[in-house]
Parts: sequence; C-alpha cells; structure tokens
Amino acid sequence: MKRLFILFIGLAVAMASFDVAAQEMDKKEKKEWKKRVKKLEPEEYKGLIEENRSLKSQVSSLRNELNGVDQKISEKDDQIAQYSGQISDLRNQLAQAQARAQAAASAPRPQPSDDDGIDENVGVVFKVQIGAYASKDLSQYTDNSKNFTQEEGEGFKRFTLGVFRDYWKADTFKKYLREMGVKDAWIVSFRDGQRVPIKEVLEGITDNS
Repeated sequence: MKRLFILFIGLAVAMASFDVAAQEMDKKEKKEWKKRVKKLEPEEYKGLIEENRSLKSQVSSLRNELNGVDQKISEKDDQIAQYSGQISDLRNQLAQAQARAQAAASAPRPQPSDDDGIDENVGVVFKVQIGAYASKDLSQYTDNSKNFTQEEGEGFKRFTLGVFRDYWKADTFKKYLREMGVKDAWIVSFRDGQRVPIKEVLEGITDNS
C-alpha cells in the first residue's frame, strides 16, 4: 500500500511538471509551434489530440485513485484512534477495579462480639426459652456460649437461646424458632442477671415510656 501511494505521488508530480513546462514552452516558442502545427497532417494532428485526451484521462484516473488511497488511509487512522481510545478506557476500568479490590482487601473487618456486647447482669434483657427438663444436663455445650445458656430453678434445668435488649427482636427470634419446629419457644426476661416475670418488665417499660 505504501509503495502504491508513493507511485501515485510521483506520477502526479510528473504530470504537473509536464503541464507547467508545456505552458512555458508555448510562451517562448509560440510562433514556432504555430508553424509546426500548420505543417502537421490532419491524421497527425488528430493523433496528438487523442493522445492528449488519453494522457489527461490517465492523470484524472490516477488522481481519483490517489484520493481513494487518501480516504482509506484516513479511515485507517480513524480506526486506530478509536481502538486506542477503547484500549485507554479498558485500562482505566482495570485500574479502577484493581483499586477497589485493593481497598476492599485492606479495609478493616469488623470483629464479631458476643451478643452484640450485651452484659446480661446489667439492666433488662430478654431470652427465648426452648425447654425445661429435670434430668437433661447440657452444661458442656452451654458453658462456653452466651447465646445458649442453661440455668437451674424449681427443680428444672432451663435452656434459653439468644440475648436481647429489645423485646420485639426477641419476639421475632421466637417466631423463627417456632417456624423451625420449636413449638414450645417463649420469651423470658431478666433484670440485673435475675429472672423476673415478663409482665413486670413489660409494665416497667410501658410506664417509663
């Protein structure tokens, strides 16, 4: 493609130089050319005219081809610019994704806290009791867990799940357990670590509000 482009440029320059030289020659030797034309035979004159037309046609054709080459080069340049823009956009997107991934990886992760930091021995808390048994002892499972506790009272071992400051959160948890098949789940209340009737606690909350 590059060689063809250079060839077209060379032909165009050569044709232009030929036209200029012919014009200068007409000015300098006008009379001599008039004499030569008069001496030409009609067939020779016709041949010169046709040759001139043929050359002009070739020059026009070459110029059209040159314009076509210029157009193709321009289109290629546009495509290259478009691809370069797309590559730049992709690089920016990749850099942003890598920055987000790095930020997410280096972000401090929240450390889990038992029962949301609730101290059962201070204030009012609610738990969901799931059973009370005289003979079952699950202390080996409850000693190291604050969400699953065992307490003894009135000759029974009572088992509870969860610790809540909010009664309605405890109520929602109770409903979940019942949906899962723990039909005897119900809410119990504690004040300063001691079990108290839930009616008393709820009345106190209502009076304070």
